[in-house]
Amino acid sequence: MRRIGILAILALGLSAGAASGDTLRLGTSAAASDLPRPARGMTMESVLQRFGEPLGRRGPVGEPPITTWTYPDFVVYFERDWVIHAVVPPHP
Repeated sequence: MRRIGILAILALGLSAGAASGDTLRLGTSAAASDLPRPARGMTMESVLQRFGEPLGRRGPVGEPPITTWTYPDFVVYFERDWVIHAVVPPHP
């Protein structure tokens, strides 16, 4: 009986932890999905040539090194010199 009680407490603790996590909302609108932005696999140089100088740069950070470039309508994430994601941030 004691074993069942311990298992019940563990199950409640695990479910409470899962329920208290942050939620990431990814909204897509037709306008956001139609915005031209860098494709996965583009190089930093090709992004600069096509989209110009970013408003801001951050990184590289971590291993593998991740660099972030911010443009007016999207944010580009690079692993080393290659685009891994280009996302349209939510607007408040």
